[in-house]
Amino acid sequence: MATYTQTVSEVDADLRDLASSVVSRAMEAGATAAEAVVREGSEFSTAVRMGEVETLKESGSRAIGLRAFIGQRTASTYSSDFSEDGIQRLISGALDLARITSEDVYAGIPDADQLGSLPGDLKLYYDDVYSLPPEERIDYARRAERAALEADPRMKNSDGGTFDAAIGHKVLANSHGFVGEYRRSYCSVSAAPIAQDESGAMQRDYWFSLARTISKLESPESVGREAARRTLRRLGSRKIASTQVPIVLDPMVAGSLLDNIFDAVNGEAIYRQSSFLANKLGEKIAAGNITVVDDGTIPGGFGTEPFDGEGVPTRRTVVIENGVLKSYLLNTYTAKKLGLKTTGNASRGLAGTPGIGAGNFFLQKGDRTPQEIIGDIKQGLYIFQFLGFGVNMVTGDFSRGASGLWIENGELTFPVEEVTVAGNLKDMLNNISEIGNDLEFRGSLAAPTLRIDGMIIAGE
Repeated sequence: MATYTQTVSEVDADLRDLASSVVSRAMEAGATAAEAVVREGSEFSTAVRMGEVETLKESGSRAIGLRAFIGQRTASTYSSDFSEDGIQRLISGALDLARITSEDVYAGIPDADQLGSLPGDLKLYYDDVYSLPPEERIDYARRAERAALEADPRMKNSDGGTFDAAIGHKVLANSHGFVGEYRRSYCSVSAAPIAQDESGAMQRDYWFSLARTISKLESPESVGREAARRTLRRLGSRKIASTQVPIVLDPMVAGSLLDNIFDAVNGEAIYRQSSFLANKLGEKIAAGNITVVDDGTIPGGFGTEPFDGEGVPTRRTVVIENGVLKSYLLNTYTAKKLGLKTTGNASRGLAGTPGIGAGNFFLQKGDRTPQEIIGDIKQGLYIFQFLGFGVNMVTGDFSRGASGLWIENGELTFPVEEVTVAGNLKDMLNNISEIGNDLEFRGSLAAPTLRIDGMIIAGE
């Protein structure tokens, strides 16, 4: 018996036709506007611990979501059933729900003239993330863990090494005639070793590499060695007396501060008046050396997309420029609420209303090395981990547990743990006195090394 296998282009056409058909059928059934998103993807993940495979997963998924409007009423449904009956239930379910929901004058899809997709190849998809046979994918995880454990005799245990790979395809269609699609891929490798000192005290840390293509993934050995270095520097940690000194944030920790900034400029928080940056557009809210950008157009970026979750082209938005708040991050709904225009930051799953998502959200780098920044400090704390969630986005109050390395006369000396760093984000943003030149993207959000003056550290 003959077999027939669809080509990639034929599958793509099927998904485009499906999304467009669902929108058309929803309109015929009584919707005044409609938007459908189809997602298809596959994932592979493995975790190895002490050289033995602990988990091995491979999965594929296919689903469709529909957002339907009847006037100013809206509802959404989703399904993984692509049969005729399944699609009919998807459509009728959305319309039935829309008829009984409350009206919202701000509800709706973007105007037709706002829709579009960035042209050209944005370097988001590479076939090679699945090019390795399963044995070699497992070996990536095993090699990362082995390199960490062999880095030093004090490496005694492990939370494991991992390797992940995924590919995805998204199609978005709406009743203004917009149909957009893109594919993306990623792969990653990580290691999380455990070290033990002479007294028996143990410390753990991790490291990872993330890339769109296998060719840009750091070697498992380099990931393992860096994970070991980060773990070993924690051995012998102790408390310090309470003090007020400058702090230096490792780039990964500086990224968590940037995450707080994103939450503060999120349009949903702004219109709800639940952000300390509400009503601050055009005002100076940070030190003059601070420029924060959201850019969804960077080729190969982990936050890059040709269009947002509503079909609006992504763009480069300067959020903070030389300390002045220039823009919030908005989707269509929040923009209408605030009397502004969308910034192309709509983010949505298969169901529900769009939220706000970042593109490539980063703090622009400075011109000093981390070593130069640390070298200027007589006494301070270099922080490589924040713990807990002690941030009040309404008031800006900040209080989080921290671990790091004590700075004495410009040198990193001994490891510190069980301290609390406290302040207020308003003051912290204005007290960033140094910015490193080590900006590196290991995700869609990135910041370089930062020095913040005048922080209170609560210890013994």
